[in-house]
Amino acid sequence: MRINDINHIYFLGIGGIGMSAIARFFKWKGADVSGYDRTPSHLTEELQKEGISVWFDESPTLIPGNIDLVVITPAIPVNHRGLVHLKNKGLPIVKRSELLGIITGEGKTIAVAGTHGKTTTSTLTAHILYQSEIGCNAFLGGISKNYQNNLLISDHPTPWMVTEADEFDRSFLQLYPFIATITATDADHLDIYGTHQALLDSFQQFTQQIQPGGFLILKTGTPLDIINKSLTVYTYSIDDETTDCHAANITFDGTRYHFDLVMPRRIIPDLCPGIPAKVNVENAVAACTMAALAGCSDNEIRSALSTFSGIRRRFDLRINEGGRVYIDDYAHHPEEIKALISSVRHMYPNRKITGVFQPHLFSRTRDFAEGFALELSKLDECYLLDIYPARELPIKGITSQFVADRMTAEPKVVSVKALLPIIEDKKPEVLLTIGAGDIDKLVEPLEIIIRNQIKQSNGKI
Repeated sequence: MRINDINHIYFLGIGGIGMSAIARFFKWKGADVSGYDRTPSHLTEELQKEGISVWFDESPTLIPGNIDLVVITPAIPVNHRGLVHLKNKGLPIVKRSELLGIITGEGKTIAVAGTHGKTTTSTLTAHILYQSEIGCNAFLGGISKNYQNNLLISDHPTPWMVTEADEFDRSFLQLYPFIATITATDADHLDIYGTHQALLDSFQQFTQQIQPGGFLILKTGTPLDIINKSLTVYTYSIDDETTDCHAANITFDGTRYHFDLVMPRRIIPDLCPGIPAKVNVENAVAACTMAALAGCSDNEIRSALSTFSGIRRRFDLRINEGGRVYIDDYAHHPEEIKALISSVRHMYPNRKITGVFQPHLFSRTRDFAEGFALELSKLDECYLLDIYPARELPIKGITSQFVADRMTAEPKVVSVKALLPIIEDKKPEVLLTIGAGDIDKLVEPLEIIIRNQIKQSNGKI
């Protein structure tokens, strides 16, 4: 398949974060791009404004008749009317991951894999390269707040492509990077893999696909046996001096972290990420190491790191004024929630932290209920919303109460409708909204409530 020969392309599930980046890429290349998604969203609205046709009806009559290629996501069921119609027409159909592999195969790829931290690390890596003389194109797993986009296209020729390497559905096995990072390999997606070992086997295969002479940046303690002897492997951590790459002399000025980056044969002093949270120091260690390997100078790394604004829904600091803090985060695994709460505690050690968590998937809630309960119990106050089902049907006995019953704290299971009045009444000092479902729809109304209360307390209204 030649990318330049695709003139009319149709996406089933175009509103997904990975699908929309590829849709934007083909729009940039001048192709006629259209697609379907189940419901409208902020992202589908943005695509429509960019001239991409999006429909929210399965009816085959809405599908253009001159399609060269159909792209699908695993979230589309096999009995979807549009998919059945396209299969019956005999049109070429590829998975998103397969097409991403073809696109990135035309360049020199930096890929970030891992069950946690890959979106921030890959987006930060892309930002550093994009701001440097080297440049890059990038397919991001979140919306960069610097560019308000999940696709970056360099304004000058560059061989480098940066992408998130998603382990879901073994998608990352379509990639053959030159530089790769693995941030974590904790058990996840057991509805796909069945066992943690099967997941680890998939990560093992990913390391074998790194190109000869390439680099692997591996989080210390990751239980993988690297048998690809053509690689240079560097371990990394936040501050473990026994690892090849780590932060030294970490300080916190009340808003941002400062550190020196230690790498083999190179130290970059006085780095300061533009985003908060101690966990992002570790993400920065990996990102800066990859940027250095790609050829970025110390000053380019230092400058770009300081201007990084983060990603929507990744430790997204929405409000920090008037004695109130509101952070929105995509965390949907116990380890991610652990890192989130720990980072918030470090930043606001004497403040009461209230969290609102929406579990994502019935199977994940069942598999990690004990872990969710343990980490959520570290909040001062916790509210649980109903499980967001995504692609799944309900599992008998698995509800948010299933998690609540295992918590040592006393959480409250509430509806979305009931939550807003509770927050308005409680006026939490530090509020976290947590989850990968549609909890993001609460961000704007919660912001309005909190900002109005700040104005009232200041006597402005």
